[in-house]
Amino acid sequence: MSTQSPPITTEVEIVSVAEQAPIDRPDVPIPLRKISADEILSVVGALLGSFCLVWVLFDYVLPFGGGLGFIVSWYFAFLALYAGITGLSHPRPVVIDRVMGAVFIGMGLLVGFVLVTVVVYTTLQGRDVLPHWNFFTQPASAGSLRGPYNKGGISNIIMGSLIQVSIAVGISFPLGIGTAVFMTEVGGAFSRVVRTVVEAMTALPDLLAGLFVYAVLILKFHGHRNGFAVSVALAVTMTPIVARSAEVALRVVPGGLREAGQALGASNWQTVRRIVLPTATPGLVTALILSIARGIGESAPLLIVSGFTTFANYNPVDGQPMNSLPLYIFECLKSGEPREIARGFAAAVVLLFIVFFLFAITRFLARQKVTTR
Repeated sequence: MSTQSPPITTEVEIVSVAEQAPIDRPDVPIPLRKISADEILSVVGALLGSFCLVWVLFDYVLPFGGGLGFIVSWYFAFLALYAGITGLSHPRPVVIDRVMGAVFIGMGLLVGFVLVTVVVYTTLQGRDVLPHWNFFTQPASAGSLRGPYNKGGISNIIMGSLIQVSIAVGISFPLGIGTAVFMTEVGGAFSRVVRTVVEAMTALPDLLAGLFVYAVLILKFHGHRNGFAVSVALAVTMTPIVARSAEVALRVVPGGLREAGQALGASNWQTVRRIVLPTATPGLVTALILSIARGIGESAPLLIVSGFTTFANYNPVDGQPMNSLPLYIFECLKSGEPREIARGFAAAVVLLFIVFFLFAITRFLARQKVTTR
């Protein structure tokens, strides 16, 4: 009788990679763009080498000079030298990537330099007027434009701009929102025509808006050159901006929200009013602020449909002119008198900070819109 031994089984313990890895290791984000020492040294070397090369050429070789020409030549020499240094140790895609990065950084620095130059130059030209508090609290009629800085101001000028822009917003915002709703929610062949007209009006010179209001409202209907005429001219320039920005805001609303509203039995208008418009509110507010920032700085329509005065007038529909910041700046700067020019630059500083404040609000709302999604 033979005895059979039981089969020998070998248990193999399989340990996964996940079990071998430590569990308590924190998640560390991988940097997508890390500047290496090689790239830093390449930039520094290209900057110094191109500066020395252009300096030698401008002083000893080339027959021309100048600060602007030196900077432009230095920039292009830097790009060429930077591409050559990078190509010594990197393939062509890396060279193209770094050179294009340097090009776009240079463009950004140029725009920033121009912006800072404008702000600093305007502020320096109006530095003698800005420290006087009466400049912000008194009307222009309280003093002479050529008189001392401690008498007179621009309080009525600021109020005139605010009144005109407020009326223009009341006209342009409903028209722009309605146009955007028609282009996005109604559609059809006619919506393409409307979109083409809106895009054409966006590129329309602002002077033509003033000429249109002057020919129709003042000459045809015998109106007056007052604050209301200015508001209508500003509304003509602000409406396409509101329409285009609001159209973009409405288009990014998910289509599933519209389908859900219609699936619950809501009509198309109820879906737009209760779902689409509330969802796109941050974008619509951004469109409103952008149009205000554009309208408050317009000067071309005001030269035609508004008259200049230093006296306070807060009634936009009477027959008297109502002054505003752009028109006040224009009249002061064209006079040639030093005190008037200084007052014009000080008013330009006020206008600059109003526009910067509006754009800062726009950026904040746009950031809130992105982070809440």
